[in-house]
Amino acid sequence: MKHLYFDNAATTPMDQTVIDLMTKTMTEDFGNASSTHYFGRQAREIVDHARQIIGDSINAKPTEIIFTSGGSESNNAAIFGVAKSSPGKHIITTAIEHPSVINPLHELERAGYEVTYLDVNEHGMIDLDQLRATLRPDTILVSVMAVNNEVGSLMPLKEIGEIVSESSALFHVDDVQGYGNLKLDVKDAHIDLLSTSAHKINGPKFLGFLYVNQEVQLPKLIFGGEQERKKRAGTENVPAIAGFGQAVAEIEAQDPRKMQAKYRSFQDRILADLTENDVDFAVNGGVDDEHSAHVLNLWIKGVSTYVLQTNLDLAGIAVSGGSACTAGSLEPSHVLTAMFGADSPRVSESIRISFGRMNTLAEVQELSMQLVNLCVRLQHKVTNKKNKYKKISKITKLCYNGLC
Repeated sequence: MKHLYFDNAATTPMDQTVIDLMTKTMTEDFGNASSTHYFGRQAREIVDHARQIIGDSINAKPTEIIFTSGGSESNNAAIFGVAKSSPGKHIITTAIEHPSVINPLHELERAGYEVTYLDVNEHGMIDLDQLRATLRPDTILVSVMAVNNEVGSLMPLKEIGEIVSESSALFHVDDVQGYGNLKLDVKDAHIDLLSTSAHKINGPKFLGFLYVNQEVQLPKLIFGGEQERKKRAGTENVPAIAGFGQAVAEIEAQDPRKMQAKYRSFQDRILADLTENDVDFAVNGGVDDEHSAHVLNLWIKGVSTYVLQTNLDLAGIAVSGGSACTAGSLEPSHVLTAMFGADSPRVSESIRISFGRMNTLAEVQELSMQLVNLCVRLQHKVTNKKNKYKKISKITKLCYNGLC
């Protein structure tokens, strides 16, 4: 059975050019980038080249890029770094952030910090007026994700950046889900700190970067040697960094608007097929310009997330029920809960389909066919079950009245 992958918001398959370059680098350029001899200089040149490509991709200087182990480390470093180096104790974020932002903030709350969690509407968007009203003189950080990893909502980063820039707070963006899908200029959006992860853009796992504006002074992330501008000690993973640079070069060579149009056509196909076959469903978030087209979150009414996801998996199709970082948790999606309330059936009856560069229209057609067949069958079962209970209830009532 052929297996189809539609969980690109969790991770992406590595691009072949990335694999080839990493293999070449591991074979030929094994030197320590901190060594001063020939082998070290070769390794340093590779790291510097990747750093330049990555810096250019967000309009940052190479010196403003710090390589980390990924998005979680970058988010933690930004949040705890600002907290450690700032006098105030108030932070603003949203109710739908990734766990690698929310959990560090919970830890700071236990240490005496105050965190304001901005509400979101049913489209997963914040109210800018609420942000303005929440900013205080002791606010040290505003942390907002670029693209929500469960429903694809796009935060108005430029507008947020302009608001935050008028205060003394720093602006941090978790761009793990947006990087590679949407073009972002950190200077234009007044962003002070930005986190990414290589494995979300067809690069290697356990590698990311933290952009730190040169005007921002963060404490050391890891003590030891003087790597990464003396901010993060440890021997650089030269092959992985080379692969990250290659992955960025690949996405920079493509027009993100064309990729979004491709993903939008995938969404349109699935939604049209579901509608034509009378599947009872709704979209969580939206399929408009305020949402990234690479994420499609569907409420399949009356069918549990687990049942639908399992049946699709048995059919050879990989989707998810939400964030991969909370997949092992019994807790409901905090994103859908924030959008619709804890009592909404959407929280336990929704799946996330996420597209990537390597998905094809033929694969989407197969996904759509399997999804429609499963929805029709499972929703039919649910309807029959309800009708059965209605009949039983009616008979019970007749007996109670002495008529049977």
